[in-house]
Amino acid sequence: MMGRGRAGAALAACFLLLAGCVQQAPPAPATVRTTPPPWPAPRDGISYFELAGVPSSRLDDRTGQRVVTVSIRIDGADVPLVPNIGLDLPRALQAPAHTHDASGTVWLEGAGAGSVTLGQFFTVWGVRFDDRCLGAACGQLTVTADGAAVAGPAGLALSTAGDVQIRLASGG
Repeated sequence: MMGRGRAGAALAACFLLLAGCVQQAPPAPATVRTTPPPWPAPRDGISYFELAGVPSSRLDDRTGQRVVTVSIRIDGADVPLVPNIGLDLPRALQAPAHTHDASGTVWLEGAGAGSVTLGQFFTVWGVRFDDRCLGAACGQLTVTADGAAVAGPAGLALSTAGDVQIRLASGG
């Protein structure tokens, strides 16, 4: 029996070694959605990190760690953040702003955590966000950070806010 255990361990070690040598498929290109929610998190996050112009870090990088709460409401309906925004699980990478669950908590960690903006977060998510549109909805967009109105919300540095509220009334 002892021989089987060693043989199994050796086989497992060989498999892990070979699996580490297998090259991953190139990531799918990033696309920014102009559709209504829900918006799932992109699987190949690295393409979205590049489009947003943000660096990537290893999943275990906790440098500069802090959290921001983001809530979204379009025409009176809550739009939840989804798990794994800003995470590229196949490559074990994270963007400086990312989610782990649907709680509304955005984690700021790793390279670029102190300078990532709200606009970059939405690009990492693959969702259109500008001064009047979010996804498919366009109209009166209001963003507050810690209760204060934000002009030019795409440029809001997330590290300067604790609570971000996004409200959009499409008026139609």
